[in-house]
Amino acid sequence: MEELDPIKLKAELDQFKKEKEKIRQLMGQIGGKDAAKQDHMVNMFFIIAIALLATNDLVNHALHIKDPFIPPLFSLEIAVLLVSIKIIWMMHKSTKVEHFQFWILNSIEYRLNDVAKQLRQLDKTVEKYHKGNEDEVKGGKKDS
Repeated sequence: MEELDPIKLKAELDQFKKEKEKIRQLMGQIGGKDAAKQDHMVNMFFIIAIALLATNDLVNHALHIKDPFIPPLFSLEIAVLLVSIKIIWMMHKSTKVEHFQFWILNSIEYRLNDVAKQLRQLDKTVEKYHKGNEDEVKGGKKDS
């Protein structure tokens, strides 16, 4: 059997560390603890803004109290705009996550193909080794 080459093992370990660092950087770009806090703040802003605008419009129509700064129904139009912006923002975040998932799956596929190639080479080596031993046993040349 083939002995483990320390130089090849070191190269594989270095490659693994590089891939691990790439994944860490990508995870940082997509999000982590800071991104979760930022997402929570953005969500709270949208919820509060939409709630305030809807409340303003309800007060205008139900209690007939006019707001001098925002004309009637304009607050609902702004609320719809904010909901649209939020949907676009969510689509953007979703696209980033899907891109990351694609990258990870592509990386896994590449590694699987590499492992399959190594397995085929190992299988050929094992078959060659066993075939050589069978020939020696049949010919009576086997030394123990």
